[in-house]
Amino acid sequence: MTSTSDLHVVETRPLVPPALLHQDLPIDDDASKTVALTRQSIKSILKGEDPRLLVIVGPCSVHDLEAAQEYATQLQILRKRFSAQLEVVMRVYFEKPRTTVGWKGLINDPHLNGSYDINTGLRRARSLLLDLARQGMPAATELLDPVVPQYIADLISWTAIGARTTESQTHREMASGLSMPIGYKNGTDGTATIAINAMQAAARPHHFLGINKEGQASIVSTTGNPDGHLVLRGGKNGTNYHSEAVQEVANELSKAGLGNRLMVDCSHGNSHKNFRRQSDVLMDVASQVSKGSSNIMGVMIESHLVEGNQKLSNDLSALTYGQSVTDACIDIETTSNLLENLAFAISTCA
Repeated sequence: MTSTSDLHVVETRPLVPPALLHQDLPIDDDASKTVALTRQSIKSILKGEDPRLLVIVGPCSVHDLEAAQEYATQLQILRKRFSAQLEVVMRVYFEKPRTTVGWKGLINDPHLNGSYDINTGLRRARSLLLDLARQGMPAATELLDPVVPQYIADLISWTAIGARTTESQTHREMASGLSMPIGYKNGTDGTATIAINAMQAAARPHHFLGINKEGQASIVSTTGNPDGHLVLRGGKNGTNYHSEAVQEVANELSKAGLGNRLMVDCSHGNSHKNFRRQSDVLMDVASQVSKGSSNIMGVMIESHLVEGNQKLSNDLSALTYGQSVTDACIDIETTSNLLENLAFAISTCA
């Protein structure tokens, strides 16, 4: 008989059940307190009950756990220093969407060598998140694979749904069951309609295919997630962080019954993919805030220990420590200066 299945599948390997990983790396009281309190703070900021701004800041992607820990230590100083004005949450991205091909992130390929040891990737990701939460550093991430939340979502304080996946029904369904606030990025064309549709869809109950904690295929039923907001990241048609664009999108949100609060991503289309221009974007946002704008509830910044980025090579020992292997980032010193300016803008708000 002619085979009609798995014609392009080379192999399948068993995936560790989420329950087993949770058992090996259980969340404790300190970690759960960090996550729960930060989620509540973000919800309050989103509703305008907390006057601070949410700042999602950190590497474009995590590829080196030691460097991520060192970055977290330095960011923790800034988090405490500006706590009266800013809710600083570390960007801890383990999954990377690719336009064509490339390294897909720590979970998919933790050894950075094409071995795709996903079980180890999941373990390393959860281990890092647990360490950060125990230290009082909340984490934000982007969730791409709908199976991954079962492994790490209990340690995440804020999640992004990216520009390429905001329109995806699978990701809207996934978001409807997540326990943390979610930022939906505008589409790659720069318009907000897709993200607004996603916010509305994810706020409603859904029923879809997934896995449970034991790793069994399951029918997942959700309540819907009401804690969504829009993230302006620019697009192929230009930037959308300036005051006119922010006000226009805020009006669209209000007409859709979704409030008027949004976040500005200082990178991607808004920086014209020039990492140094993130500073220009943030200073413009700071100016809007200082003039009394109530539309902006947060910012996102790509930042690492060392500025710029580097390409992966077969010789991993040649990699520059603390420098991104995906999108280019500003360095931690520049980050400190920008957060200081942003905090000052809030304290002098008209």
